Amino acid sequence: MHSIPRLVIAGGGSGVGKTTLVALLALAFRARGLRVQCFKCGPDYLDPTWHKRASGREPQNLDSWMMGREAVLQTFVDATVEADIALIEGVMGLFDGAEPTRDVGSTAEISRILKAPVVCALDAKGVARTILPLYLGLKNFDPEVKTVGLLANRVGSKGHLELLKKACGDELLGGLPKDPALAIPERHLGLHAALSDVFDEARIQTWTSLAQEWLDLDKLWELATAAPALEAAPTSVNLPEKTRCRIAVAYDEAFHFYYSHNLQLLQKAGAELVYFSPLKDRELPHDIQAVIIGGGYPELHAAALSEQSSMRDSLRNFVEEGGTLFAECGGLMYLCRSIQTLEGHEYPMLGLLPARAIMQPKLQALGYTEVEQDAATILGPAGLRFRAHQFRYSLLEEDEKIPTVWRLRGKRQGAVIQEGYARGRILASYAHGHWASNPSIAEHLVASIAAPISGAASRPAEH
Repeated sequence: MHSIPRLVIAGGGSGVGKTTLVALLALAFRARGLRVQCFKCGPDYLDPTWHKRASGREPQNLDSWMMGREAVLQTFVDATVEADIALIEGVMGLFDGAEPTRDVGSTAEISRILKAPVVCALDAKGVARTILPLYLGLKNFDPEVKTVGLLANRVGSKGHLELLKKACGDELLGGLPKDPALAIPERHLGLHAALSDVFDEARIQTWTSLAQEWLDLDKLWELATAAPALEAAPTSVNLPEKTRCRIAVAYDEAFHFYYSHNLQLLQKAGAELVYFSPLKDRELPHDIQAVIIGGGYPELHAAALSEQSSMRDSLRNFVEEGGTLFAECGGLMYLCRSIQTLEGHEYPMLGLLPARAIMQPKLQALGYTEVEQDAATILGPAGLRFRAHQFRYSLLEEDEKIPTVWRLRGKRQGAVIQEGYARGRILASYAHGHWASNPSIAEHLVASIAAPISGAASRPAEH
């Protein structure tokens, strides 16, 4: 059995302030001396950057479609072993998931798996008593989801908050004012990442004070502590005594979309992770055997990435000398010959794949996908399967056909496309895989780095 105070912060939809509320609660509970562990329902990798900055701990995604029920529960339990309270941010609306008629992949399903009480966040702009039936609709829709209270966002004034309290009674647990200091900047893939220049110490102090002033922290703590024990035990984590390989992981303003779970699986498999910045560093870290370049915003930093010729040379030399390189989404774009921005400017990139990444004004792919390998790669044998997510505005224009080793089947439409670009010891894709759906991937990758395999992903580069 595992006991941990916990709350799910859900909503009536996207954009109602869930991320802001979770960050404020994390800061306020930390100010009380509590260790706060945050989670994000669904596949998002931007909201967790705000969780990390606010809590001071590495957040985790909880996605029942990509991970499966048991992995969701075990990930939660393992991550909260040394925490005093867990805050779980929902995805979209409370009952929105991977399918329109079931709540698989939804916040509601996660709350049931974790037996976690739900607090609903609703936009209070322009409403008073009407917020109550909106909340009651969410509360009463599914009796198995324990909804325990309401937090109002974009409250006009303290007087407005008093009106809401009279309308909602004890159901209202506080609210947040409509204040520019609480605004989180957005761009085409969602919120800005909470890097230090966006979520600085001044913002941290302001948000902590606002949480203490506007939210009923005592009542929220009381509700969190009422959550029942979970029928699961923490997994003993014993990292290997000997490092099997060193992997350089790109992490900066251009590349920072990663699932923490995947990186931790690599460490458990014996990899030492060292971080570098393609934007700021002149060369790769020394004594590495592999490079991972995740998603992000290379299109917003295309000029700066292009100007870093020494880093580009370092990466090209690494690959030419037989190094392993795995890239996802933004990392795939960086591997191309060039990136073309929406403004029509074209910037040279690594040139490791014969293609241009061209930004488009509309979404090119969004949603869950299942991946199956047609041939052996650095991730495992032919037939290997795992689940992933796509969210991109760019497309590839190939100069010549790049060999592909994956079949991607979309969750909604079921359409199958050939993807997974393999060239030498490069493997790159637009898909962001979550390896809880197949934990053997991390072991395969570490093993292939420590002792390179033969097959599709280890053949000489084609020119």
